[in-house]
Amino acid sequence: MPTKPTEPTNPMMRLFRYLRNYRKEMSISIFATITNKLFDMMPPFLTAWMIDSMSGNIPNWIPEWTGLSGLWDIAIFISILTVVIFGFESFFEWMFKRGFMRLAQEVQHDLRLDAYNTMQNREIAYFEEQRTGNLMSMLNNDVNQLERFLNGSFKEIIQLIILVIVAGWALFSFSWQLGVISMSAIPFIIMGSFFYQRKIEPHYKNIRSSVGELSNRLENNISGIAVIKSFTAEEYETKRVIESSQKYRNANFAAIQWNALYVPLIRMVIVAGYASALLLGCYWVINGMNGFTVGSLAFVAMMLERLLWPITRLGDVFDQYERAKASSRRIFGLIDAKNQITDPVQPKKLPSKVGQINLKNISFWYKKGQNILDNISLNVQQGQTIGIAGPTGGGKTTLIKLLLRLYDVQSGSIVLEGIDIKNLTLKNLRQNIGFVSQEVYLFHGSIKENIAYGMPNATDGEIIAAAKKAQLHDFIDSLPTTYDTIVGERGIKLSGGQRQRLSIARAILKDAPILILDEATSAVDTETERAIQQNLHQLTEGKTALIIAHRLSTIRHADKIIVLKNGQIAESGTHDDLLSTDGIYADLWKVQVGELKG
Repeated sequence: MPTKPTEPTNPMMRLFRYLRNYRKEMSISIFATITNKLFDMMPPFLTAWMIDSMSGNIPNWIPEWTGLSGLWDIAIFISILTVVIFGFESFFEWMFKRGFMRLAQEVQHDLRLDAYNTMQNREIAYFEEQRTGNLMSMLNNDVNQLERFLNGSFKEIIQLIILVIVAGWALFSFSWQLGVISMSAIPFIIMGSFFYQRKIEPHYKNIRSSVGELSNRLENNISGIAVIKSFTAEEYETKRVIESSQKYRNANFAAIQWNALYVPLIRMVIVAGYASALLLGCYWVINGMNGFTVGSLAFVAMMLERLLWPITRLGDVFDQYERAKASSRRIFGLIDAKNQITDPVQPKKLPSKVGQINLKNISFWYKKGQNILDNISLNVQQGQTIGIAGPTGGGKTTLIKLLLRLYDVQSGSIVLEGIDIKNLTLKNLRQNIGFVSQEVYLFHGSIKENIAYGMPNATDGEIIAAAKKAQLHDFIDSLPTTYDTIVGERGIKLSGGQRQRLSIARAILKDAPILILDEATSAVDTETERAIQQNLHQLTEGKTALIIAHRLSTIRHADKIIVLKNGQIAESGTHDDLLSTDGIYADLWKVQVGELKG
């Protein structure tokens, strides 16, 4: 069974490691952020200078070489300096916004690819345990959530740190008493923010989980819309979507209660410090104490506003941080889950001619004690065509999955050209096998693209030749746009038989030395099946072929037929041999022949 996603340690630190590949861009963006904030904090100084100068308190630190002696000169100089400062502030704002946006896009791109590639390399059992909507939610919603954090709250954290340092220095330089009063609110704000973080964290775990469930429900319903309509189950499915959506909504409501409460409470703490500092400053101005001027009072008021009000954003910052933390935990949990089927450390390589297959006492079960295949042995020579028949649930499709190493056998071994397939890379193994599944999947795109899937360099002539062998060319040629016709999502614009023939053409074009057909003609009509059967010898010529078929006419000319029942080989031989034994195969044949005659 697949390993469940693990709980990653320090998921946010894992996220920040992705920034290591962009150190230069990161350094420039941080520098621009810091510089922008420094210029942004200049207006209180300029305002204090202007007010004191116009009040007759011209600062004595103005150098004589500036020539600023008159009030009008000072006013013009401060106005020009204001324009210059705001110009630089705007320039560096453009720099850091552009920089962080690009960084966020780079990281989300890298992270999504890492998560996708890790997921794509999972064994097939992993996907049987997962819901498609949940995986889509991780690759899309969770990755986008991290992108929003890096582009928004991450730079706000940097700016808040610079703000506290510079504003604190400036306030203490004016008056240590005002500095203490002004900054006294910050410890309470920080403690309140950490308390808020602890309270909000579990709610965001629930939000990320419930959005995955909602995605599952919507994905299922959209994929199964034909079934919903045919059973008039629209009302029933609407109720189920309502339940999933309400769960997501309620999870958000629980977080919103804390989010809505945080800012008003913090604001009251800020107002207390702000009012106290201004009151003391006014007292000093009125009584002419400590050399405190009206300009000084304006400076303190503006600097406090620049310092304290942005700190209320800590709640939003923590809010985004917890959302990002919940998302990164899910994504890195996906990445960290151990794959059960991996390439060997020192792989062997198949020879140029491949086709001999040996199954040596293989057993397999999905649940221990309930064997799907039980101690099966089979030797297949290169170039042989082996038919596989038997009642439903006998293990036919499972045997094929083991050959493709979509699962690993629990005991015994599968040997290809004398090499245990566990000693081959998955790529080397599967490159040598052409597979037509009974569950045909076509990608949204043209017929040409789907036939050439996995063979992007195939020529038009090769694609057409494969379609002709699969008895599909005449149909394609009758279409207005022929091979450029779009098949739709999952091939919805084609019939079941057309999809199956396209899948056969895809396997023919691959031209692998081993060809596996799993109920490859189950969805085609009798006439098409007869045409494919006539070409079957041509399709399998020079190849080792394993053909699973409920329609026994498909495999009647196979070199050897094995009958699987209850996970074991119950019968084996040629078509005529098996008919003469009057066993399971003969019974199945009689039923099918009788149905055809009736």
